[in-house]
This record gives sequence, C-alpha cells and structure tokens, in this order.
Amino acid sequence: MIISRVEIQNWRNFRRLESELKERQFIVGPNASGKSNLLDVFRFLRDIAKSEGGGLQKAVHNRGGISKLRCLAARKDPDVGIDISMSNDDSHVPTWRYSIGIRQEQRGFRQPFVSYERVWHKGRLIVNRPDADDDKDSERLKQTYLEQVNTNKDFRDIVRFLESITYLHIVPQLLRYPEIGQSAKIENDPFGQGFLERVAKAQPKTQQARLKKVEEALKIAVPQLQRLKFERDEVSGRPHLAALYSHWRPNAGWQREDQFSDGTLRLIGLLWSLLEGDSPLLLEEPELSLNDGVVRHLAGLIRRLQRQRKRQVIISTHSESLLNDEGIGGEEILMLSPGPEGTTAQLAGDISEISNLLQSGLPPGDIVLAKTRAKQSNQLSMFE
Repeated sequence: MIISRVEIQNWRNFRRLESELKERQFIVGPNASGKSNLLDVFRFLRDIAKSEGGGLQKAVHNRGGISKLRCLAARKDPDVGIDISMSNDDSHVPTWRYSIGIRQEQRGFRQPFVSYERVWHKGRLIVNRPDADDDKDSERLKQTYLEQVNTNKDFRDIVRFLESITYLHIVPQLLRYPEIGQSAKIENDPFGQGFLERVAKAQPKTQQARLKKVEEALKIAVPQLQRLKFERDEVSGRPHLAALYSHWRPNAGWQREDQFSDGTLRLIGLLWSLLEGDSPLLLEEPELSLNDGVVRHLAGLIRRLQRQRKRQVIISTHSESLLNDEGIGGEEILMLSPGPEGTTAQLAGDISEISNLLQSGLPPGDIVLAKTRAKQSNQLSMFE
C-alpha cells in the first residue's frame, strides 16, 4: 500500500497543499521551503498511530504545540488539517482515506483536540467525528480513533500502515559513537544512533543476506573495499560493522565503523533501510557526503530495490545529479515554492514549460532545480 494523495491545511509552511504521490516521489525546493516539514506530515501520523508511547497529545507536544504546527499565514482559520488517500498500487484508486483536523482549546490547559476525524473505505464513510458519543463527552476528542484499539477495529489496516512508516537521515557521528547521545536518544531513531542494534536484531540469515547485498554495492562505490561483516565486541558485546580493505598484508586491512567515512556510513544506512521492509520510507537528502558518481545512480538503485518490495520511497533532495536519472518522470517531482502566503507545491509534470523540456530529453535535475533555486542566491557571490 502507498500514500497516493496528500492534502494539508495550515501545516507549518503550508497554508494549503494538494498533490498526488507516486511510489517514488522526489521533493525539491529552496532552503526553508518546507521539504522537511512535508515529510513530517507522515511522521506525525505515524506518531499518532504508534501502539506504544504514541497518540495525539504526545505527537503535538513533541513538535512544540499547535502554535508551532499552525501556519503563520492561516489567519482566522483554526484547523490544522491532514488528509491522505492510500492505494494498493500506483493507479491512485484509493482503498482507504483518512482525514483529521486539530485545534487548540481556547482556555484552560489549551490542549489540542480533534475538530474532525473521518475514515473512508473504498469510498464509503465509516467514521465521522465528532459523533454522538463525543457530543456527550468532549474529553474523548483529546484522542484520535487511530490510537484507540477499541475504536479502530474496522480500519486497523490504516493504523498498521501508518505505524510502519520509516524516516531516515543518518548522522554518521551518532552511528560511530552512539554513546555520546544516550541521554537524549530520539524515538524511532531517525538519525541512526541505534542503527547497529537494528542490524543486530535481524534474523541471522536475513542479516547475512542483506549485508551481502550491501557489500556488493559498496565494492562498486567504495574504492578497495572487499568485505563487510557484522560482529560483536568480545569484551562489551557491543555490535559493530567491520570492513576489509585491500592491504599488502593479508587480513590486515580490517576497520570498524568508527573508521568508516561519512559517505560509507550513510550509504550503508541507506542500502540497509531499502532492503529492510516494505513500509513507506522517508529519505532526507540521501546524497549528503556521497561522491557525485555514486549519487547519479541512487535514483535507479532506489527504483530497482523498491520494485522488489513494492514499497513507497519519498525523498527530499537538493541534488542535480540525483534528479538527472533519465528514468525520473515529471509526475515524480514535487516542486515547492515559498511565498508570503506560505509555500505552494506543484508537480513538475503539471507545468507545461517543464513538461515540454522533459519530453525533449533534457535532464530533470537541470530543469527543475533551476526553477526552484532562490531568486537572489547569485548575490551571495557579492557578499562581503
């Protein structure tokens, strides 16, 4: 199942956004245009749906409250709204649709509450809140039906789907030295702090098969790398990755992850995550720290791996090389444009000028990034 359409209202940078989404979707735009905030829409729904330690109140609190979520251009419109359609394939015929509106209490503890919550299954409305029970007890609106097992029986497929969403933005320093951030470990480990523990928890056969595939890719991308293996420290029992590099003495070139380059660590994390499951995967700037020669092949690599698992991958990027893969279509690129009334979004394929250039054979990255570049960025060359 994939998220085939998203509509948001008054969410951070966006006063309103409506867009179809494909199995592989790129999000591009200038700095501070809202790429990360758009990815956070899906993380927010995941955090609400989590069976352990989730829920609406916590998801909103972790983001600083409704005042931090609500778009500054919203004016009098109080609702922060999210509406997603979920389909079994790229045909965009929705199997499920989930819609939620959130407001803040005007007095008292000023907690967030559900202003509306709706669920459709194959076009039929099966949940419509507030309902009669909510009218009798308004405290019920402090929770969504997503987080309540006694109310989500008829749409638990949505709950499991949202709960499975994975976000990845590997920070190499946290992967090398996970102990430095133990006191402030972030839930769901989006930055790779517990990445080695994830590798360790995989079943041995699954672990070996994935590492073998990662090794095959690393042999191509990382000069002189010959082998990759998982091991545990004999004294502490801590998990490690070790790589063998070419060396004039046999078996003398073994290194552990604290000696890997940033690019090698990020590539390992990316490849493992692509092989790890079939749930939606959110990737933030996967090109960071990677050689340009590797980046230009990432889009094709993602496509090949995701097709095997029929999973959706949504990617924010600034990289021209990543977007210049000839297999990328205009409908796979969502362009963000910030403005005084908030950021707007449009699929590259829906813009006739860009669509015509793509059809003529010009590389997508050359066209799209030129259109999303900050208008005054060239003035930086004159900055003193």
